[in-house]
Amino acid sequence: MLDFVYSANPGRVVFGAGSVATVADEVERLGCGKALVLCTPEQTEQAGEVAERLGARAAGLYPKAVMHVPIETARAAREEAARLGADCCVAVGGGSTTGLGKAIALESALPIVAIPTTYAGSEMTPIWGLTEDGVKRTGRDPRVLPRTVIYDPELTVSLPRAVGGHSGMNAIAHSVEALYAENANPIVSLMAEESIRALSESLPVIVEQPGNIEARAQALYGAWLAGSALGAVGMALHHKLCHVLGGSFNLPHAEVHTVVIPYATAYNEAAAPQAMARIARALGADSAPRGLHELSRSIGNKIALKEIGMAASGLDRAADLAVENPYYNPRPVTRDGVRALLEHAFEGRSPA
Repeated sequence: MLDFVYSANPGRVVFGAGSVATVADEVERLGCGKALVLCTPEQTEQAGEVAERLGARAAGLYPKAVMHVPIETARAAREEAARLGADCCVAVGGGSTTGLGKAIALESALPIVAIPTTYAGSEMTPIWGLTEDGVKRTGRDPRVLPRTVIYDPELTVSLPRAVGGHSGMNAIAHSVEALYAENANPIVSLMAEESIRALSESLPVIVEQPGNIEARAQALYGAWLAGSALGAVGMALHHKLCHVLGGSFNLPHAEVHTVVIPYATAYNEAAAPQAMARIARALGADSAPRGLHELSRSIGNKIALKEIGMAASGLDRAADLAVENPYYNPRPVTRDGVRALLEHAFEGRSPA
């Protein structure tokens, strides 16, 4: 008997090369008149161009987004939005910028127009995250789900090779866990498998041919599906570990996902055989964990925690934090099992 519940998240998607030109129309469509444009310091120029497209509808530019959304940054951004009289936010960038927009919306309910320039996928989810006192908290709230998402592959052409490769694996990680989620369903599983296929085929092309717009569009398409899957079902051990490693050890978000996902997949391999078969099929590989590891290696990603700033002395604390609060995972989560997983990920060994 096929029994499931599927709840689709609302939202409007505008997809295509040059679609950023519609940003003013999309803000107007929401009934808004003053948009605060958000970005990281590194993307000030790109976000400034979006502000210019908004014209009189731009309330200002706030280029202070940082990864893991520290609570202090969120509070300062909320105060700036209120000071400028903004009635919506336009988030230009990756997960850090979208996360800052969500932090503003969580308290003020200002609608968000997201313009992703990476493959993070957070623009399609009602999931927020805030880091305070070295601990990252996450939650779900419909107020933080962007109302409109503009996917323009031309905005990803300037994405550095390393950033694009790690960001793409971050998206794949969302789809992998969606396939063995506690509340997985056939609709989300279709999106997740197609996402892995689209990303695994396009990522090798874009790292070698940065100007290939068709491959860029395929990668954004895969990221959209991955984000949709992430927003529709719960996640498991992989995402828990990444929140611990990112929030408590300040490791870079996409790189953490990239390194951990082959090992989290290996941890769950025997407990989720159907999901593993779909992952391997989408990758064109014999083994889901090894296929993920080899894809990441082939596009030049970092594949070990020791390569992205993790100290061996922190592995025990990370394992302790990862098992503090119970959560769903297809295989029971044990402290010894997680510690062994982290050891393999620290060294970057081929997953088994």
